[in-house]
Amino acid sequence: MQRYHPALVALHWVMALMIVVALAAGGLLLANMPPDSPDKVSALGGHMVFGMAIGVLLILRFVTRIRSTHPPHAGTGNDLLDRIGRWTHLGFYVLIAAMVLSGLAMAFGAGLFPIVFGGAAPILPPELQDLPQRAAHGVIATVLVALIALHVAAALYHHIVLRDGLLRRMWFGKQTAGTGEGKTP
Repeated sequence: MQRYHPALVALHWVMALMIVVALAAGGLLLANMPPDSPDKVSALGGHMVFGMAIGVLLILRFVTRIRSTHPPHAGTGNDLLDRIGRWTHLGFYVLIAAMVLSGLAMAFGAGLFPIVFGGAAPILPPELQDLPQRAAHGVIATVLVALIALHVAAALYHHIVLRDGLLRRMWFGKQTAGTGEGKTP
């Protein structure tokens, strides 16, 4: 089985970890902090830095994917599942980009950059709660969590039910000469 380019593998796992941390920080930490808490300003700063870094990594991943060879889409033997798999991967690019863009739109719409990174105010502006960009950011996050769950379920289906070695394609290791079959580390 042909593996993904090592840069794509590294980007996949780094981004996966960063996205899980950013989703947890936004959905569990920030959502449960009082809006007038000065601690929320510093927590939001970390969340925003993570989000912008994810955006940069997404662009790098997209360019690397276009410029590198990669295995064909995984097959399950079921056309519908195969189609869902292709749309899921496209959905990740779209949703992650939408998360970053809605976060930036929220930051610009509420004037967060001078507050969070410049100390212009000790607390977040009250109008932040009512911004449509904030609502969009939350909806996109919910859909992204569902897509991540689907992705993990599909990976487990390939590993446990199909036993097709698919997980090795997105892990580190060497290609076997001539066949493209990956070796487990």
